[in-house]
Amino acid sequence: MSSKKDNTSWQDSASDWLVSIIVAVALAFCIRTFLFEPYMVEGSSMYPSLVHHERLIVDKLSYFIGNPEKGEIVVFRFPKDQTRDFIKRVIAVGGDSVEMKNGKVFVNGQQLNETYIWHKDPKGENISNVRKCVVPKGTIFVLGDNRNNSEDSRFADVGMVPLNLVKGRAVAAFWPLDKMRVIKADTGLNK
Repeated sequence: MSSKKDNTSWQDSASDWLVSIIVAVALAFCIRTFLFEPYMVEGSSMYPSLVHHERLIVDKLSYFIGNPEKGEIVVFRFPKDQTRDFIKRVIAVGGDSVEMKNGKVFVNGQQLNETYIWHKDPKGENISNVRKCVVPKGTIFVLGDNRNNSEDSRFADVGMVPLNLVKGRAVAAFWPLDKMRVIKADTGLNK
């Protein structure tokens, strides 16, 4: 009689463990799919704001209920190869006019004070030009902070990024530990 009780107890424990594992996997899947996702920076296109191999937390929930805003650093699927993710700063959103003259960026006619960009590139200052255009609704215009080493909206293979390709916004850096911080938006506009 005791062997039957032990057998039932073992089956109950195994069943409890299986349910716990299934719930944990489902919860992790939902968190990663809908709330937050870890992301590792590859390359130097966002230097000095973000560095190669830095690890970030990307907030995905915000863009289920709203759209990217100017100054936010976002992760999006590369339009020409959606298996690759890019990370850039939102410079302009749908309806904004954007223009670059000799490396200076103007949004809605106002020059941005971009304290976050990298100017010490050995190749010299960035002198990119982008003809004045209006960002179409449902898209964003993005640039890397290291303009001399960034594939971004200035180039046809990226162009204006459709909102449906935006995965989320970088909210925190967590690795390496000595560089742990909250990542804040910077619009480059004088307040």
